[in-house]
Amino acid sequence: MNIDLSGKRAIVCGSSKGIGKAVAHELANLGATVILIARDGETLKQVKGELSRDAGQRHDFIAVDFAEVDTLEQKITQFVSTNPPVHILVNNTGGPPAGPIFEAETQEFLQGFSNHLICNHILTQTVVPGMKTEGYGRIINIISTSVKQPIKGLGVSNTVRGAVASWAKTLAGELAAFGITVNNILPGATKTTRLQSLIGHNAKKSGVSVEALTKQMLDQIPTGRFAETSEIANAAVFLATPAAAYINGVSLAVDGGRTQCL
Repeated sequence: MNIDLSGKRAIVCGSSKGIGKAVAHELANLGATVILIARDGETLKQVKGELSRDAGQRHDFIAVDFAEVDTLEQKITQFVSTNPPVHILVNNTGGPPAGPIFEAETQEFLQGFSNHLICNHILTQTVVPGMKTEGYGRIINIISTSVKQPIKGLGVSNTVRGAVASWAKTLAGELAAFGITVNNILPGATKTTRLQSLIGHNAKKSGVSVEALTKQMLDQIPTGRFAETSEIANAAVFLATPAAAYINGVSLAVDGGRTQCL
C-alpha cells in the first residue's frame, strides 16, 4: 500500500493545536512538506520546529485570521504564486459558538459561513490549478458528525457544517477527472480545547456538573472514550495518500460509533 508522501506539499489549516496540529505531524511523518496556517505566528513557528524533517522537506507557515477573508486571500495567493504547487489541502477551523439555533443572531450564521465555507473556497480555488498541473490533489475537510446527525446545542455549527459538506460533495464531482479527490472527515468527541469548552458551556447552562455531563457523553459512545487527536489525523492523512486515490466525495465519521445512522 502506497502511503508515501515524499515530494508532496500540504497546507493544513488550524494547525497550531488540536486536530490540525496532529494532521500536520502525520503528514510530515509520511514525508510531506507542510505549510501551517493559523492566527498565532509564534505558535506556528513552534509547531513548525516540532515537525519531522528529512531531506527535501521545507516546512513553512502563514499566520492569518480566517475572520479576515481579504487578508487570507491575499496571503495565500502570494504564497502559492511564489512557491511550488500544493498537492494536499486540509481545510480545518474552529467551530461557531454553541447555542440553540432559534436564539442565534443572523450575524453568527454569516460569520460561520465565512470562516468555514468561504475560506475553504478561497483556499481551494487558489491551490487547484497547481493540483491540476501535477495530476495529484487531495482536498480534505475536517467538519463534524453533525453532517449526518445534528448535535443538540450547536445550531449554527450544524447549519454551516452541512453547507460545507454539500459544497465538498459537489466539488468532488467536478475535480475527480483531474486526479483530485475531495473528502470530509467527521470527528466525533475528541480531546481538544473545543470539547472542553463545549462541556463547560453545557454544564453551566444545564446546571449539571462537568463530571456528570462528561459521563453522559461517554455513555453515548460505544467505544466508551473520547478520541485522541492522532486518531482523527490518521484517517484524514490516509485520504491524502496515493492509496486513497479512488475514495472521493465521502463523509467519513471517526466517532467511535456514536453516530446512529449509516
